[in-house]
Amino acid sequence: MSLFDNPLARIQQFIDIGGPVVVLLLALSVIAVSVMLFKLWQFRSLRLGTEKGLHDMVSLAVRLKRLHADRESNRSDIEDVLAVAANTQIKWLQRGFRVLDTIAQISPLIGLFGTVLGMITAFQALQQSGNSVDPSILAGGIWVALLTTAVGLAVAMPTSIVLTYFESRVERHQLAIETAVTRILNPVAQAALDGQREPELKAGIWPVPADAA
Repeated sequence: MSLFDNPLARIQQFIDIGGPVVVLLLALSVIAVSVMLFKLWQFRSLRLGTEKGLHDMVSLAVRLKRLHADRESNRSDIEDVLAVAANTQIKWLQRGFRVLDTIAQISPLIGLFGTVLGMITAFQALQQSGNSVDPSILAGGIWVALLTTAVGLAVAMPTSIVLTYFESRVERHQLAIETAVTRILNPVAQAALDGQREPELKAGIWPVPADAA
């Protein structure tokens, strides 16, 4: 019977064989999937990676520039306000990353711990068999013990891959914010980047609205 024929029965079999360690790993996998789905919904609702995803930060920068257009001494204050707003948004986007990172790191260790416990049990059974040593006892104990390591790796690997994808999207968003705000506040940077709209579009960095100048 494969996992895809009857997944619930197969999972129950894994639990019966692996015991509490497999139960813990399955619980961690449920948490990881829940966080992944939430982050995908969050990124989609914010339209991360599109021009609309930068709208709030760009609008704030434009308003602050207009309010203090005649007071150059407040340039550093504007930059501080925008930096705080950008960091707040980035930190909010990064919520849940630590959970995924923790699951990706501890799942293999939990699986290895289960394997060590299983190996101890297998060798104890081998010792108790005395002179009538049956190799199948040791072989059966070993594959059961290795099951927890396999489950741990199965939880950790996709979690790590998805976390890397999420982190790269947030980093690109942060770079887009920094570029857009720099173009608004720094006329020299804006003039230098005006001729680079096509490369910006390909790189995911969008031009500042015309009313920002």
